[in-house]
Amino acid sequence: MSIFIDQMLREVEIKSKPQRIISLVPSQTELLYHLGLQNEICGITKFCVHPHEWYINKTKVGGTKKINFNVIASLKPDLIIGNKEENLKEEIEQLMQHYTVWMSDVNTLQQATAMIKQVAEITQTNDKGQEIVQQIEKEFQRLKNFKSPYKNVAYFIWINPLMVVGQNNIINSIIKELGLKNIFEQFDTLQPKSCRYPQISEEELIKQNPELILLSTEPYPFSEKHIPYFKKLCPNAKILIVDGEMFSWYGSRLALTPQYLIDVLG
Repeated sequence: MSIFIDQMLREVEIKSKPQRIISLVPSQTELLYHLGLQNEICGITKFCVHPHEWYINKTKVGGTKKINFNVIASLKPDLIIGNKEENLKEEIEQLMQHYTVWMSDVNTLQQATAMIKQVAEITQTNDKGQEIVQQIEKEFQRLKNFKSPYKNVAYFIWINPLMVVGQNNIINSIIKELGLKNIFEQFDTLQPKSCRYPQISEEELIKQNPELILLSTEPYPFSEKHIPYFKKLCPNAKILIVDGEMFSWYGSRLALTPQYLIDVLG
């Protein structure tokens, strides 16, 4: 038996190597795949699209924010892995009454690699976990020499209303790794709880006048058709559609992020 402190600072007792694991977070599901846990994963969410073979074949337990408790009960999990931001507090608390639940809380690259290490330790895949972390750290080291042609950026996750990335989240951390300034990181909002993803007005965007505007493919599916709208507001800005998974998935996919960023922004 081992006691682990999860990223919400909870003591989680793991009696033995988990054999029936449910993942409630897409990026962590992909991590579990790369840790080689094909046989141990018994349930995932409908948003866990990577790897495709798991998406097709693994039992779905609902969404990240609408869990099917009956399906979870039928799977008899000995470990459920969730995330503070992506899952609903009320649902997680209900699960904690019946199951062993380990929670992540990832807002920085360093917290992401710490998460990977502990999940690997819990699942007794330490060597593979260390290999993944070393690859991520090696790839991100390449960004130290990357010189972006832009100085500041606005990263959009929604259009109606306009919502951007603020502070205390993995996307903002990735932006900093690029050496860019997120112009809405310290956005003065009257909604303190929303400062992570503040809602802004067209006037505020025009006033901030970003050099670079990134339109993410998730959670809102931005596409080329949205570029003219932003170009009208900020005619001098470079506007790009970017793969949201490369900025916000904080599992093993992070190893692919630096090269993607270099290709898109170089």
